[in-house]
Amino acid sequence: MNVITDAEFEEARTLDPEAVRRYLGGKGWRAERNLSGAELWERAAQDDDPGPPYEVLVPFERKRDYPGRIADILETLAVVEARRPGDILREMRLPPVDWQFLRLVPPGPAGTAPLLDLVSALTGLRELHTAAASSALTPQAVQPGQKPQAVKDHVAAVRLDQTRVGSYVVAAHTPLLPSPLPRPRWPSLFDDDAFSDGPGSRRPEPFARKVSRTLFAGVTCARAAAEETLEQDSLTDFAPYAEAGLSANLCEALVRIAGEERRGFSFAFAWSPEVRMEQASPPVEIARRHVEVLEEGAKDLRARLGREPEAVLRGVVTRLSGQGDREAAVYGSLLHEEDSRVRSVRVDLRPEDVDKATRAWRRGLEVAVTGDLEPYGTGLRMRQVVGFVVQEA
Repeated sequence: MNVITDAEFEEARTLDPEAVRRYLGGKGWRAERNLSGAELWERAAQDDDPGPPYEVLVPFERKRDYPGRIADILETLAVVEARRPGDILREMRLPPVDWQFLRLVPPGPAGTAPLLDLVSALTGLRELHTAAASSALTPQAVQPGQKPQAVKDHVAAVRLDQTRVGSYVVAAHTPLLPSPLPRPRWPSLFDDDAFSDGPGSRRPEPFARKVSRTLFAGVTCARAAAEETLEQDSLTDFAPYAEAGLSANLCEALVRIAGEERRGFSFAFAWSPEVRMEQASPPVEIARRHVEVLEEGAKDLRARLGREPEAVLRGVVTRLSGQGDREAAVYGSLLHEEDSRVRSVRVDLRPEDVDKATRAWRRGLEVAVTGDLEPYGTGLRMRQVVGFVVQEA
């Protein structure tokens, strides 16, 4: 398992020494001292792996023995990480990335997961990145459904990697844009200000790193809010955590990851050494008891703070009611929702919309309504309508 193949040996010949150093730095190794033509890197003993430290020699230049040196490094890493050397070699070739590891605990043999659990978990992971990217741009307790292009671009850039050793570990990474400037050092996961590298120097943080920090902070705060609720036996106000990245959307994404069975899971984070992170980021465990609280917390945020300005609803009028037929029930979907769910929405009509709604109702025509969306009981209501268009047949 830990022996490098002939093809991988040849591929190692082209690997840049800096890529090796970047990988080691991101995995907790430390450069100890320079030797003749190489740099000694060391990985200290871990709690789950006591004993003497591991050591590898990273050559500075590609000399005659370069492929053999890299092969030795890969085989050592394969032992440390319990992975194939080829998988590690492939990962070394990636550009600078931040990693998120979602560890599921599904029933059945280790290394497998029910299809429905994975569908729910991957959908939730996508929604989690969407919520974190939205909060990285504009922190708020309920994120609007219409997402800025920067959020869409971030989610499109997220990649899934091969699963890791564990019950079932989904590995995702987000690439950081390369910078021609010296590496910045970012002092805190919760501090999103630009950091100065020296007198008169200020450098912006890559957006992908800001999203990664916001994701970690949001998940951490979600667990903290859930624990506070359980300790007090009363739903705490989640809104004060919004500035750190918590939102109803993020809570809903965590609930989606848990699936219909509400199984617990955990997140672990690894940061690209290209943009250093000084603050520790331990794994965050979300248990079943947390999931139930997060679901209620998300509902509470939406009920109190969930107005959606200028949402667009497309569907058919199924009922007119109220004084002067000033209320309509429109059965359709909201354009800003990615899953295109169909539901009935109560719409407050303007006087000039009543005749149009009546004609659409009688003839079964589709309508497009624009207005402010807000929770209404267990459903939705659209107020402050600014547009009502009948799609003529």
